[in-house]
Parts: sequence; C-alpha cells; structure tokens
Amino acid sequence: MSLCPLVVDLDGTLIRTDMLHESVLRILRDRPFDTLRIPYWLSQGKAVLKRHLACRAVFDPSSLPYDRDLLDWLKQQRTQGRTLILCTASDCSIASAIADHLNVFDGVMASDGILNLAGNNKAEALVQRFGLAGFDYAGNSNADLAVWQRARRAVVVNASIGLVKKAEACCKVERVFPSSAVGLTAWRRVLRVHQWLKNLLLFVPLFAAHQITNLDAWLALFLAFFSFNLCASSVYIANDLLDLESDRLHPRKCKRPFASGLVPVWMGVALAPLLLLGSLALARPVGGTFLPWLLFYFGLTCAYSWGLKRLILVDCLALAMLYTLRIIAGAAAADMPLSFWLLAFSVFLFLSLAFVKRYAELQVQLLHGKQKAHGRGYYTSDAPLLQMMGITSGYAAALVLALYLNSETVIRLYRAPEIVWGAVPVILFWVSWMWMQAHRGKMHDDPLVFAMKDKASLLAGVAFAAVLAIGVVGKPW
Repeated sequence: MSLCPLVVDLDGTLIRTDMLHESVLRILRDRPFDTLRIPYWLSQGKAVLKRHLACRAVFDPSSLPYDRDLLDWLKQQRTQGRTLILCTASDCSIASAIADHLNVFDGVMASDGILNLAGNNKAEALVQRFGLAGFDYAGNSNADLAVWQRARRAVVVNASIGLVKKAEACCKVERVFPSSAVGLTAWRRVLRVHQWLKNLLLFVPLFAAHQITNLDAWLALFLAFFSFNLCASSVYIANDLLDLESDRLHPRKCKRPFASGLVPVWMGVALAPLLLLGSLALARPVGGTFLPWLLFYFGLTCAYSWGLKRLILVDCLALAMLYTLRIIAGAAAADMPLSFWLLAFSVFLFLSLAFVKRYAELQVQLLHGKQKAHGRGYYTSDAPLLQMMGITSGYAAALVLALYLNSETVIRLYRAPEIVWGAVPVILFWVSWMWMQAHRGKMHDDPLVFAMKDKASLLAGVAFAAVLAIGVVGKPW
C-alpha cells in the first residue's frame, strides 16, 4: 500500500451535500434579510461570500450526511500510516470544524476569505505543498479534473461513469466509490406523493352537500386536486430544505432524500418554484375563489416552515388550519356554500390529529433519551399535556357532529336521519383508537398517512361512509 499523502475533497465527496448551498439555506431560514446581501458579498469574490456565510450559518458537524463507505476506508488508510489532508473550497472555519469532529485528518486546506480554493487554485496549492504527482486526490466533480491532472492517483467518489473516464485520462484511478442511483422512488419521496392523499379533503364539500352527480363540480375539483398536489409538493420540498438539520437528527426523517444527501439540495431549490408555477397554471381554469384560497394555503405553509412550527401550540393550530383549508378550497372550487357545522367539525378533528403528530414525535425523542425536540418548542415532558388536549379536541369534534345531527339540515338531506347517528360512535372509536396507537408508540409521523394504512382506521372509514349512505337512501328494511 502506498504511503503517498491522500488529499480528500469535502463537498460532494466526504459529505453528500454542499456546504455553500446549505449555508445559504440556513441564512434564508434564520436571517432572511441577510440573503439580500449575498449579491454584494459575491461581487467581492466567492471566498468572501463563503466567509460571510460561514460566520452567520451555525451548523452541527455530527449531523452532516457523510459518505460512510469513504469514511470507513479513510480510517483504514489512517491506521496504515497514510497522511490524510482535507482540502476544500469551503471556508476554513467549516472545514476545521468537520476535521475536528472526524479526527482522521492530519491537516486542513480550505478557502480563507481571500483565496477560493477550488479548481486550478486548489491544484496549484497542492503542487506547491506536495510537488507534482506527490499526492493522491479524492474528488467527485469536473472541477477536480484540474487537480487530478497534477495528482499521482485519483479516488473518484459519488460521480458519473463519464467523470470516472475523464479522471482515468488524467491519472491512474486507485479506487471508485459509486454514487447512489436517484431513481423513481427517490423522486416520489422528494415530492411526497403519499401526502397527496390529504388533498382528497377537497372533495369533502361535494359529498357533504350530496352533489356527487354534479359533473362540472367534479371537473373543477380534479383540477383543484392536482393543483394542490403540486403546491403541496413545492412546500414539502421547501420545508425539507429549511429543516435539514432537524431531519438529520430524527431517527426516520434522516433518511429523507435531501437530509441523507441522496438528492442534492440545489435540485430542490430549482424544483420547488417550478412546481408552484405548475400549480398556479392548473388553478387558473378552476375559477371562483379557489386561487386566492390556494395562495393563502401556500402563504400559511411557508409561514409554518419558516417559524410557526417552532412555536408551541401555534404549530398545532396552524396544522389544523392547513387541513381545514383544503376543505374550504374544495368548496370554493366546486362553487358550493360551506357549512358552519363542517368547518367546526373539521377544525376540532384536525386539531386532535395535529396534537397526535406532535405527541408521536415527542414519544420518539423520549425513547432516544432526549429532553427536547430539535427544531420544535416542546419538551418531552409536555407529551402528557398534549395527549390530554388532543383527546379533548377529538371528542369535541364528535360533539359537534352530534349537535349537527340534531339540526334541520340533516332532516332535509337524509331520509333516515336516525341512522346517521351511528356516525358519532364511529368517530369516537376512531379518535380513541388513534390516540391509543400513539400512546403505544405505533403512530406514524403523519396520522393521516398512518390511518390510510391502518386496518382499524380503514374499517372505521367504511363504517362511517356506510352509515351516511344508509341515511341518504333510507332504511333497507
């Protein structure tokens, strides 16, 4: 084994992300007004930009998505006596923090606020320190070709087959660490297609008003549904990008495409606005007040991602409103009046589900020995109180439903209104069941997604629909 010094790149090589991109996202989240200064900093040079961003964007080196295969190999090289140097275009403060955390590097070379250590600058600095062909280099991008031309051997990490061939034309390739394929499954997770099930709530007003034969309303709602899907995916991407560090500290969310580094964050930055534009294009033909409600939903979700989710109780109220807004937007798309009873029932029920979500997250944090949920305002000791408020909210929804069933509207809409009373115990059972599963630690991060896969919840949904259907057509006996 050669003892030639091994120089390792950081962004896209040692870590499956880019610290410049992540620093910009952190500034956008924590100090949004400083993003207006980025063009000025960039005009002074990329090294100056990186220095300013590094000074303002705090990060945790332990949470970064390291390439574990490469890192294990580097540790083996270190035990065999090989000198390891971390050499990166990222600012030296970031590189030093990462090197100190990993404790495998013998030295650090990085941008210093004056010189941007990338491409030819990096190549010349390495030749000056180690001499021509006096080092091996591990990199991942076309910018590293200038370094490989002056290196003895190349280690290609997380790169395309085309780049591997280009590296072979520069010098001998010692080892290749293949990139993870970004397939259809990864993009489905990026868009969170399974979350589109929530947007079926847009159709609730159509069924509640017994207008299922209204073809014009169906057409408008289908357009509204896909418009909401694209808008929601846009927001989910933005939320994932702004919540990278919290996701990486979560036992399940750390596997999300952006948090794990499977999909580069710059792709998310590019894709989110395109999805939003597609959503607005689909919303225009819907007509009515659907577009304003869609924009209000988008604004509230952005506010939730930027700060509301860090405020105790306010976050749960915001989540409940986001669910309820789908029903309001559905009524607007179908051009139907919205019932006070439906709104009241929805708010209480979705507030209960929002508390379920937070309670389940706190249960996970408690199992991992943490006293506070990262990126949230809750302590794990708050779980019993959230449980109490959530169960109360769910039972309040059942009470609203019971009061609605005693109104004149029910007598007018249903042939057998006394049968519809069967919906109340079904709701009581389902609310109690969801909280029981959350208490036992079986709840998914999203209660609605859990309900779509849970047999008892699906049976409760069938029973609820059957009771309402019998109430509409009358007693079969």
